[in-house]
Amino acid sequence: MFQPPLVRPNSFTVSEITRYMRVLVESDSLLQDIWIAGEVSNLSRPASGHIYFTLKDSGAAIKCDIWRSSASRVPDFQAGSQVEAHGSVSIYERDGTYQLYVNTVRMRGEGELYQEFLRLKARLEADGWFDEDRKRPLPERPKVIGIVTSGTGAALQDILNTLRGRYCLAEIVLAPAAVQGTEASGEIVSAIRRLNREVQPDLILLARGGGSMEDLWAFNNEDVVKAVAESDVPVITGVGHETDFTLADFAADVRAPTPTGAAVMATPSAEDLLREVDAAMHDLEYHLESKHADLRAQLTQSKLRLQRESPVRRVQRERQQVDSLSTRMEYGMAQALNLINARFQNAASRLLVLNPRAILQRGYSLTRMEDGTIIRSADQVGAGMKITTLLGQGSAVSRVESSSLD
Repeated sequence: MFQPPLVRPNSFTVSEITRYMRVLVESDSLLQDIWIAGEVSNLSRPASGHIYFTLKDSGAAIKCDIWRSSASRVPDFQAGSQVEAHGSVSIYERDGTYQLYVNTVRMRGEGELYQEFLRLKARLEADGWFDEDRKRPLPERPKVIGIVTSGTGAALQDILNTLRGRYCLAEIVLAPAAVQGTEASGEIVSAIRRLNREVQPDLILLARGGGSMEDLWAFNNEDVVKAVAESDVPVITGVGHETDFTLADFAADVRAPTPTGAAVMATPSAEDLLREVDAAMHDLEYHLESKHADLRAQLTQSKLRLQRESPVRRVQRERQQVDSLSTRMEYGMAQALNLINARFQNAASRLLVLNPRAILQRGYSLTRMEDGTIIRSADQVGAGMKITTLLGQGSAVSRVESSSLD
Protein backbone atom coordinates (compact mmCIF):
# COMPACT_ATOMS: atom_id res chain seq x y z
CA MET A 1 0.00 0.00 0.00
CA PHE A 2 1.35 3.48 -1.00
CA GLN A 3 2.55 5.46 2.04
CA PRO A 4 2.87 9.25 1.44
CA PRO A 5 6.13 10.84 2.65
CA LEU A 6 6.07 12.49 6.03
CA VAL A 7 7.97 15.56 4.66
CA ARG A 8 6.43 17.27 1.65
CA PRO A 9 9.12 17.78 -1.15
CA ASN A 10 9.76 21.25 -2.70
CA SER A 11 7.85 21.88 -5.93
CA PHE A 12 9.07 23.81 -9.07
CA THR A 13 7.19 26.50 -10.87
CA VAL A 14 6.55 26.07 -14.55
CA SER A 15 9.01 28.87 -15.31
CA GLU A 16 11.70 27.30 -13.16
CA ILE A 17 11.47 23.86 -14.71
CA THR A 18 11.28 25.35 -18.20
CA ARG A 19 14.35 27.47 -17.57
CA TYR A 20 16.11 24.42 -16.12
CA MET A 21 15.32 22.44 -19.23
CA ARG A 22 16.56 25.29 -21.46
CA VAL A 23 19.88 25.36 -19.62
CA LEU A 24 20.22 21.58 -19.98
CA VAL A 25 19.52 21.76 -23.71
CA GLU A 26 21.88 24.71 -24.33
CA SER A 27 24.69 23.01 -22.41
CA ASP A 28 24.58 19.99 -24.71
CA SER A 29 27.30 20.49 -27.36
CA LEU A 30 25.57 18.15 -29.80
CA LEU A 31 22.40 20.23 -29.77
CA GLN A 32 24.35 23.48 -30.24
CA ASP A 33 25.95 22.42 -33.53
CA ILE A 34 23.47 20.21 -35.33
CA TRP A 35 22.05 19.52 -38.81
CA ILE A 36 18.37 18.54 -38.98
CA ALA A 37 16.72 17.29 -42.17
CA GLY A 38 13.05 17.58 -42.99
CA GLU A 39 10.29 19.16 -45.06
CA VAL A 40 9.51 22.87 -44.81
CA SER A 41 5.98 23.82 -43.72
CA ASN A 42 4.23 26.82 -42.17
CA LEU A 43 6.75 29.14 -43.90
CA SER A 44 6.44 32.83 -42.93
CA ARG A 45 8.54 35.80 -44.09
CA PRO A 46 7.29 38.91 -42.15
CA ALA A 47 8.40 42.48 -42.86
CA SER A 48 10.90 42.28 -40.00
CA GLY A 49 13.19 40.24 -42.25
CA HIS A 50 13.15 37.13 -40.02
CA ILE A 51 12.04 33.75 -41.40
CA TYR A 52 9.81 31.35 -39.44
CA PHE A 53 8.94 27.80 -40.51
CA THR A 54 8.42 24.29 -39.27
CA LEU A 55 10.68 21.39 -40.18
CA LYS A 56 8.84 18.07 -40.13
CA ASP A 57 9.03 14.47 -41.14
CA SER A 58 6.48 11.66 -40.85
CA GLY A 59 6.84 11.36 -37.08
CA ALA A 60 7.62 14.80 -35.59
CA ALA A 61 8.01 18.51 -36.16
CA ILE A 62 10.24 21.28 -34.81
CA LYS A 63 9.79 25.02 -35.07
CA CYS A 64 12.65 26.95 -36.72
CA ASP A 65 13.67 30.59 -36.64
CA ILE A 66 16.14 32.38 -38.95
CA TRP A 67 17.08 35.86 -37.78
CA ARG A 68 17.33 38.69 -40.30
CA SER A 69 21.16 38.79 -40.01
CA SER A 70 21.33 35.24 -41.41
CA ALA A 71 18.29 35.32 -43.71
CA SER A 72 20.17 36.91 -46.63
CA ARG A 73 22.70 34.06 -46.70
CA VAL A 74 20.29 31.13 -47.08
CA PRO A 75 18.91 29.78 -50.39
CA ASP A 76 15.41 30.65 -51.52
CA PHE A 77 13.48 27.60 -50.25
CA GLN A 78 9.70 27.25 -50.30
CA ALA A 79 7.06 25.36 -48.35
CA GLY A 80 7.37 21.71 -49.24
CA SER A 81 11.13 21.95 -49.93
CA GLN A 82 13.33 19.20 -48.54
CA VAL A 83 16.16 20.95 -46.70
CA GLU A 84 18.88 20.43 -44.13
CA ALA A 85 19.02 23.18 -41.51
CA HIS A 86 22.03 23.90 -39.31
CA GLY A 87 21.88 25.72 -35.99
CA SER A 88 21.36 25.34 -32.25
CA VAL A 89 18.44 23.90 -30.28
CA SER A 90 16.90 25.83 -27.41
CA ILE A 91 13.60 26.13 -25.53
CA TYR A 92 11.30 29.07 -25.99
CA GLU A 93 10.27 29.57 -22.37
CA ARG A 94 7.03 31.46 -22.96
CA ASP A 95 5.46 28.60 -24.90
CA GLY A 96 7.51 25.82 -23.36
CA THR A 97 8.43 24.53 -26.82
CA TYR A 98 11.81 23.57 -28.14
CA GLN A 99 12.93 25.00 -31.47
CA LEU A 100 15.91 25.28 -33.82
CA TYR A 101 17.64 28.64 -34.31
CA VAL A 102 18.93 28.29 -37.88
CA ASN A 103 22.04 29.98 -39.33
CA THR A 104 22.53 27.92 -42.51
CA VAL A 105 20.21 26.05 -44.84
CA ARG A 106 21.08 23.74 -47.70
CA MET A 107 18.80 21.88 -50.02
CA ARG A 108 18.45 18.17 -49.25
CA GLY A 109 21.17 16.22 -50.94
CA GLU A 110 23.78 19.00 -50.65
CA GLY A 111 25.59 16.98 -48.02
CA GLU A 112 26.59 14.47 -50.67
CA LEU A 113 27.34 17.30 -53.09
CA TYR A 114 29.60 18.95 -50.53
CA GLN A 115 31.59 15.73 -50.10
CA GLU A 116 31.96 15.55 -53.89
CA PHE A 117 32.99 19.21 -53.82
CA LEU A 118 35.76 18.46 -51.30
CA ARG A 119 37.01 15.43 -53.26
CA LEU A 120 37.16 17.37 -56.54
CA LYS A 121 38.78 20.36 -54.85
CA ALA A 122 41.54 18.19 -53.35
CA ARG A 123 42.33 16.58 -56.71
CA LEU A 124 42.39 19.84 -58.68
CA GLU A 125 44.46 21.51 -56.00
CA ALA A 126 46.97 18.64 -56.08
CA ASP A 127 47.21 19.04 -59.87
CA GLY A 128 48.18 22.71 -59.45
CA TRP A 129 45.07 24.37 -60.89
CA PHE A 130 44.73 26.64 -57.83
CA ASP A 131 48.42 27.58 -57.48
CA GLU A 132 49.02 31.22 -56.56
CA ASP A 133 51.77 31.61 -59.16
CA ARG A 134 49.08 31.16 -61.83
CA LYS A 135 47.29 34.29 -60.64
CA ARG A 136 47.70 37.45 -62.70
CA PRO A 137 47.30 41.11 -61.69
CA LEU A 138 44.21 42.92 -62.91
CA PRO A 139 44.62 45.80 -65.39
CA GLU A 140 44.13 49.17 -63.75
CA ARG A 141 42.01 50.63 -66.55
CA PRO A 142 40.53 47.90 -68.77
CA LYS A 143 39.45 49.01 -72.22
CA VAL A 144 37.37 45.89 -73.00
CA ILE A 145 35.57 43.79 -70.36
CA GLY A 146 34.08 40.41 -71.22
CA ILE A 147 31.12 39.07 -69.20
CA VAL A 148 30.05 35.45 -68.96
CA THR A 149 26.63 35.10 -67.31
CA SER A 150 22.98 34.60 -68.13
CA GLY A 151 21.73 37.17 -70.61
CA THR A 152 18.42 37.49 -68.73
CA GLY A 153 19.54 37.24 -65.10
CA ALA A 154 19.56 39.96 -62.45
CA ALA A 155 23.31 39.49 -62.06
CA LEU A 156 23.91 40.98 -65.53
CA GLN A 157 21.88 44.08 -64.74
CA ASP A 158 23.71 44.53 -61.43
CA ILE A 159 27.06 44.33 -63.24
CA LEU A 160 26.04 46.73 -66.03
CA ASN A 161 24.61 49.27 -63.58
CA THR A 162 27.79 49.15 -61.52
CA LEU A 163 30.06 49.51 -64.56
CA ARG A 164 28.04 52.45 -65.91
CA GLY A 165 28.26 54.20 -62.55
CA ARG A 166 31.96 53.55 -61.99
CA TYR A 167 33.73 53.35 -65.34
CA CYS A 168 31.74 54.07 -68.48
CA LEU A 169 34.90 54.20 -70.65
CA ALA A 170 35.21 50.41 -71.01
CA GLU A 171 33.61 48.49 -73.85
CA ILE A 172 31.40 45.67 -72.52
CA VAL A 173 31.12 42.39 -74.45
CA LEU A 174 28.58 39.80 -73.22
CA ALA A 175 29.08 36.12 -73.95
CA PRO A 176 25.73 34.73 -72.67
CA ALA A 177 25.68 31.29 -71.11
CA ALA A 178 23.38 29.22 -68.96
CA VAL A 179 24.50 29.37 -65.33
CA GLN A 180 22.35 26.51 -63.99
CA GLY A 181 21.39 23.11 -65.25
CA THR A 182 23.00 20.28 -67.19
CA GLU A 183 24.03 22.45 -70.15
CA ALA A 184 25.50 25.26 -68.04
CA SER A 185 29.08 24.01 -67.66
CA GLY A 186 29.55 23.43 -71.39
CA GLU A 187 28.14 26.85 -72.28
CA ILE A 188 30.35 28.57 -69.68
CA VAL A 189 33.49 26.89 -71.07
CA SER A 190 32.55 27.83 -74.65
CA ALA A 191 31.81 31.44 -73.66
CA ILE A 192 35.18 31.89 -71.91
CA ARG A 193 37.10 30.40 -74.84
CA ARG A 194 35.12 32.42 -77.40
CA LEU A 195 35.91 35.67 -75.60
CA ASN A 196 39.62 34.82 -75.50
CA ARG A 197 39.68 33.80 -79.16
CA GLU A 198 37.46 36.40 -80.82
CA VAL A 199 37.35 39.44 -78.53
CA GLN A 200 40.59 39.32 -76.52
CA PRO A 201 39.29 41.52 -73.69
CA ASP A 202 41.47 42.91 -70.92
CA LEU A 203 39.65 40.75 -68.37
CA ILE A 204 36.58 38.51 -67.98
CA LEU A 205 33.83 38.59 -65.34
CA LEU A 206 32.26 35.17 -64.62
CA ALA A 207 29.15 35.72 -62.53
CA ARG A 208 25.69 34.61 -61.42
CA GLY A 209 23.37 35.38 -58.51
CA GLY A 210 22.87 33.38 -55.35
CA GLY A 211 21.37 29.93 -55.03
CA SER A 212 21.74 26.55 -53.43
CA MET A 213 24.83 24.44 -53.81
CA GLU A 214 22.99 22.42 -56.46
CA ASP A 215 22.12 25.64 -58.31
CA LEU A 216 25.79 26.69 -58.33
CA TRP A 217 27.16 23.24 -59.19
CA ALA A 218 28.05 24.17 -62.79
CA PHE A 219 30.82 26.38 -61.39
CA ASN A 220 32.32 23.31 -59.67
CA ASN A 221 32.66 21.48 -62.99
CA GLU A 222 36.24 20.43 -63.77
CA ASP A 223 36.10 21.76 -67.34
CA VAL A 224 34.90 25.15 -66.08
CA VAL A 225 37.74 25.26 -63.55
CA LYS A 226 40.33 24.51 -66.25
CA ALA A 227 38.81 27.03 -68.68
CA VAL A 228 39.07 29.73 -66.00
CA ALA A 229 42.68 28.82 -65.16
CA GLU A 230 43.72 28.59 -68.83
CA SER A 231 42.14 31.90 -69.87
CA ASP A 232 44.51 34.21 -71.74
CA VAL A 233 43.31 37.17 -69.67
CA PRO A 234 42.57 37.53 -65.94
CA VAL A 235 39.21 36.21 -64.71
CA ILE A 236 37.17 37.61 -61.81
CA THR A 237 34.46 35.35 -60.39
CA GLY A 238 31.40 36.75 -58.66
CA VAL A 239 29.23 33.70 -58.02
CA GLY A 240 26.40 33.64 -55.47
CA HIS A 241 26.63 35.39 -52.12
CA GLU A 242 29.62 36.18 -49.94
CA THR A 243 29.39 32.83 -48.14
CA ASP A 244 29.20 30.80 -51.36
CA PHE A 245 32.43 29.27 -52.66
CA THR A 246 32.84 27.34 -55.91
CA LEU A 247 35.88 25.64 -57.43
CA ALA A 248 35.91 28.28 -60.16
CA ASP A 249 36.60 30.84 -57.42
CA PHE A 250 39.82 29.03 -56.47
CA ALA A 251 40.99 28.91 -60.10
CA ALA A 252 40.13 32.55 -60.82
CA ASP A 253 42.71 35.30 -60.59
CA VAL A 254 40.43 37.20 -58.20
CA ARG A 255 37.26 36.12 -56.36
CA ALA A 256 34.57 38.69 -55.64
CA PRO A 257 31.80 38.07 -53.07
CA THR A 258 28.98 38.97 -55.50
CA PRO A 259 28.45 39.92 -59.18
CA THR A 260 28.35 43.57 -58.13
CA GLY A 261 31.59 43.09 -56.22
CA ALA A 262 33.19 41.64 -59.35
CA ALA A 263 32.30 44.78 -61.32
CA VAL A 264 33.75 46.93 -58.54
CA MET A 265 37.02 44.98 -58.49
CA ALA A 266 37.33 45.14 -62.27
CA THR A 267 37.21 48.91 -62.60
CA PRO A 268 38.42 52.10 -60.96
CA SER A 269 35.74 54.40 -59.63
CA ALA A 270 34.90 57.69 -61.35
CA GLU A 271 35.83 59.53 -58.14
CA ASP A 272 39.28 57.90 -58.11
CA LEU A 273 39.78 58.79 -61.76
CA LEU A 274 38.80 62.41 -61.12
CA ARG A 275 41.25 62.58 -58.23
CA GLU A 276 43.98 61.13 -60.45
CA VAL A 277 43.15 63.65 -63.19
CA ASP A 278 43.28 66.51 -60.68
CA ALA A 279 46.63 65.27 -59.37
CA ALA A 280 47.95 64.93 -62.91
CA MET A 281 46.75 68.46 -63.74
CA HIS A 282 48.54 69.85 -60.68
CA ASP A 283 51.72 67.99 -61.65
CA LEU A 284 51.42 69.23 -65.23
CA GLU A 285 50.93 72.84 -64.08
CA TYR A 286 53.93 72.55 -61.78
CA HIS A 287 56.14 71.11 -64.53
CA LEU A 288 54.94 73.71 -67.04
CA GLU A 289 55.63 76.56 -64.61
CA SER A 290 59.03 75.09 -63.78
CA LYS A 291 59.85 74.63 -67.47
CA HIS A 292 58.66 78.16 -68.23
CA ALA A 293 60.86 79.55 -65.46
CA ASP A 294 63.86 77.58 -66.76
CA LEU A 295 63.29 78.78 -70.33
CA ARG A 296 62.84 82.35 -69.15
CA ALA A 297 66.12 82.17 -67.22
CA GLN A 298 67.87 80.71 -70.28
CA LEU A 299 66.42 83.49 -72.43
CA THR A 300 67.67 86.12 -69.98
CA GLN A 301 71.14 84.58 -69.97
CA SER A 302 71.17 84.43 -73.77
CA LYS A 303 70.05 88.03 -73.95
CA LEU A 304 72.82 89.13 -71.61
CA ARG A 305 75.38 87.07 -73.52
CA LEU A 306 74.13 88.54 -76.81
CA GLN A 307 74.39 92.01 -75.38
CA ARG A 308 77.94 91.32 -74.23
CA GLU A 309 78.91 89.92 -77.63
CA SER A 310 76.86 92.40 -79.69
CA PRO A 311 78.76 94.47 -82.39
CA VAL A 312 77.10 97.56 -80.95
CA ARG A 313 78.67 96.89 -77.57
CA ARG A 314 82.02 96.20 -79.27
CA VAL A 315 81.78 99.45 -81.25
CA GLN A 316 80.92 101.24 -78.02
CA ARG A 317 83.95 99.69 -76.33
CA GLU A 318 86.20 100.55 -79.31
CA ARG A 319 84.75 104.05 -79.43
CA GLN A 320 85.50 104.46 -75.77
CA GLN A 321 89.04 103.25 -76.40
CA VAL A 322 89.39 105.70 -79.32
CA ASP A 323 88.14 108.50 -77.07
CA SER A 324 90.66 107.50 -74.46
CA LEU A 325 93.48 107.35 -76.99
CA SER A 326 92.37 110.68 -78.46
CA THR A 327 92.41 112.25 -75.02
CA ARG A 328 95.83 110.80 -74.32
CA MET A 329 97.08 112.01 -77.73
CA GLU A 330 95.75 115.52 -77.15
CA TYR A 331 97.32 115.57 -73.74
CA GLY A 332 100.60 114.28 -75.16
CA MET A 333 100.58 116.80 -77.95
CA ALA A 334 99.83 119.61 -75.52
CA GLN A 335 102.65 118.44 -73.30
CA ALA A 336 104.99 118.25 -76.29
CA LEU A 337 103.93 121.72 -77.46
CA ASN A 338 104.38 123.10 -73.99
CA LEU A 339 107.83 121.56 -73.83
CA ILE A 340 108.74 122.94 -77.26
CA ASN A 341 107.33 126.30 -76.29
CA ALA A 342 109.36 126.27 -73.09
CA ARG A 343 112.48 125.38 -75.02
CA PHE A 344 111.68 128.12 -77.53
CA GLN A 345 111.17 130.64 -74.78
CA ASN A 346 114.42 129.59 -73.20
CA ALA A 347 116.24 129.86 -76.51
CA ALA A 348 114.57 133.19 -77.19
CA SER A 349 115.61 134.42 -73.77
CA ARG A 350 119.12 133.29 -74.41
CA LEU A 351 119.09 134.87 -77.87
CA LEU A 352 117.71 138.01 -76.38
CA VAL A 353 120.51 138.09 -73.90
CA LEU A 354 123.08 137.59 -76.68
CA ASN A 355 121.41 140.09 -79.09
CA PRO A 356 123.81 142.99 -79.68
CA ARG A 357 120.91 145.34 -79.80
CA ALA A 358 120.02 144.33 -76.31
CA ILE A 359 123.49 145.37 -75.25
CA LEU A 360 123.05 148.59 -77.06
CA GLN A 361 119.75 149.10 -75.23
CA ARG A 362 121.76 149.17 -72.02
CA GLY A 363 123.71 152.22 -73.26
CA TYR A 364 126.42 150.59 -75.26
CA SER A 365 127.19 151.39 -78.95
CA LEU A 366 128.91 149.65 -81.87
CA THR A 367 131.06 151.48 -84.37
CA ARG A 368 131.93 150.23 -87.80
CA MET A 369 134.12 151.42 -90.55
CA GLU A 370 132.65 152.14 -93.93
CA ASP A 371 133.30 148.53 -95.00
CA GLY A 372 131.37 147.27 -91.97
CA THR A 373 134.39 146.23 -89.98
CA ILE A 374 133.80 146.62 -86.26
CA ILE A 375 136.20 149.04 -84.68
CA ARG A 376 137.62 147.46 -81.55
CA SER A 377 140.75 149.62 -81.13
CA ALA A 378 141.65 153.26 -81.71
CA ASP A 379 144.58 152.33 -83.89
CA GLN A 380 142.13 151.04 -86.48
CA VAL A 381 141.03 154.61 -87.43
CA GLY A 382 142.70 157.71 -88.45
CA ALA A 383 141.85 161.37 -88.72
CA GLY A 384 139.23 162.12 -91.34
CA MET A 385 137.92 158.47 -91.49
CA LYS A 386 134.13 158.15 -91.83
CA ILE A 387 132.61 155.84 -89.25
CA THR A 388 129.06 154.69 -88.38
CA THR A 389 127.98 154.19 -84.74
CA LEU A 390 125.05 151.94 -83.91
CA LEU A 391 123.12 153.10 -80.86
CA GLY A 392 120.33 151.57 -78.76
CA GLN A 393 117.96 153.60 -80.91
CA GLY A 394 119.20 154.30 -84.43
CA SER A 395 122.76 155.15 -85.67
CA ALA A 396 125.03 158.13 -86.21
CA VAL A 397 127.63 158.82 -88.94
CA SER A 398 130.69 160.85 -87.98
CA ARG A 399 134.32 161.63 -89.00
CA VAL A 400 137.33 160.96 -86.85
CA GLU A 401 139.26 164.01 -85.94
CA SER A 402 141.87 162.16 -84.01
CA SER A 403 142.44 158.78 -82.31
CA SER A 404 144.41 157.80 -79.25
CA LEU A 405 145.07 154.54 -77.42
CA ASP A 406 145.02 156.30 -74.03
